Parts: sequence; structure tokens; C-alpha cells
Amino acid sequence: MKFIIVTGLSGAGKSQSIRFLEDLGFFCVDNLPPALIVKFAEMCSQSKGANENVAVVTDIRGGKFFDQLQSSLDEVQQAGFNYEILFLEASDETLIKRYKASRRRHPLAVDGRIIRGIKAERRKLQSIKEKSDYIIDTTNMSSSELKEEIRHIFIEGGKSEGLFINVVSFGFKYGIPLDADMVFDVRFLPNPFYVETLKKFSGNDEGVREYVMKWPAATDFMNKLIDMVEFLIPHFIKEGKTQLVIAIGCTGGRHRSVTMVNLLSKKLKENNHRVITEHRDIEEDYR
Repeated sequence: MKFIIVTGLSGAGKSQSIRFLEDLGFFCVDNLPPALIVKFAEMCSQSKGANENVAVVTDIRGGKFFDQLQSSLDEVQQAGFNYEILFLEASDETLIKRYKASRRRHPLAVDGRIIRGIKAERRKLQSIKEKSDYIIDTTNMSSSELKEEIRHIFIEGGKSEGLFINVVSFGFKYGIPLDADMVFDVRFLPNPFYVETLKKFSGNDEGVREYVMKWPAATDFMNKLIDMVEFLIPHFIKEGKTQLVIAIGCTGGRHRSVTMVNLLSKKLKENNHRVITEHRDIEEDYR
């Protein structure tokens, strides 16, 4: 029996993950108190093969019951059941935005301040995070990308090793992405914005791509960037890093940076890396 315990930060995507696991054929229960995990495992094991893939979500919504999680996991192990822990997390900024959008109250935000609730939850979950088999950072992930990663891990037998590489284009006039690990400035390249026939297009369009990449400096930059990133990836993995955010910026985040991000993402995918592409400011000048 494959037994998955899903936990992590509130707002990081646990509910989505359990729905995705259900779509993949898992028998799922959301918000199960830790004290009931071993009983649930016993019940599923007695179902004579009816529930071969099982997943439960347990988190701080259980209040004081959640404090029993470690002792409950010890009971599960003593009962002879193997389990894997999937831990979901995201950046503080992302979690705050998600809570504001949903207008829900954070379970630990006693005084109403979301950030205090998030920080308290991080401290409370640190020990279980350290024991998790899989950690997924959903900061820059879409729902479809999260679903694909869950499929990769639990259906295709993918490893948790390696990095999620988030490659983000942005405009400097809108600020550098706060979660960027590496930032590159491509404002040294000629700007398609000043070419009347290209101004309204973006780096996703062929004409803009051709214009940006016709300059030798653009090709040299891309080759050197790919070499450097490929050199750094195994070192980041060795360090234990699970997510790498590479941000490439130009003035408005529509032409040069988008072109470069698309090319870098394509090359990294060809080299079998897990890549998420985001164009943060591509529509800002046209809102």
C-alpha cells in the first residue's frame, strides 16, 4: 500500500494536491487528525486491495491535535506501515497574496496579522519539514504545474532530487522579484520598444525574438548564461536547494527579458531540468 501524508503551510496548495492525488486514483481524506492516522492505515490495509494508494492531509487546522503528529507517525511505523511525507510550502509574499485574494483568516493569525500566523506556522512545522520525503515550493507554480509534479513523483516514480528552476522575466521599473536567487540585466541590448513595428509585440512573438537575437552580444550572453547555470545546478543540488529562481530583467519586462527567458527555459528543458517559466510584467505597460 502506498501511503502519502500531505502537510505543509496553509495556502501552499495542500487542498489542491489532495484533489490531484484523488484524480490519480488515490483514496484521499482531508484534514485528518493525527491520532486517527494509524487507524485509517489499518482500515485501508484491511480493504483487501481496494485501497492500494492512500493519501491524507493533516495540518494545523487540527489545532492541538496536530501536536500529536510525531507520536502518531511513530505509531504508524510501529504498526508496520510505510509512509511518505509530502510537504508543501511557498514564500511569505505568495502566501500573503493568496490569503488576501481568498479573504480567509490564517489559522494562527490570532491578532489578524497574516504574516505573524505564517511565521508561527513555519516554526511549528520545521521539524516535520526536515523529515519530509518530498518538498514542493509552489511560489511560482500554476495548478497544472503542481499537478504535473505530483504525477511525476507518485505515478512516474520521479525522484525528489534536483531543482525546480523558475525562470522569470521582469521589468526593472516594476522592481526586482523578491524571491530571485540570481538576477540578470539585459538592458544592454537594443530595445525593440523603439522599433515602431515591434513595439506592441512581445518576446513571445517571432519578430521580436529575431530582432533581439540578431545582435552578437545577445547570442554571447545566452551561451555564457547557459554554461554558468548548468555549472551551478549540481552545486545547488549538493547544497540541498530545492528551488532556484532565475530572474532576467529589461526596462519594461516585455521584449528583451521575455526573449531571453524563453530561450533559457527551452535549453534547460532540453537538458532534462524541471523548469517553470513566468513573464511577470509582460502586460504591465498595456493594462
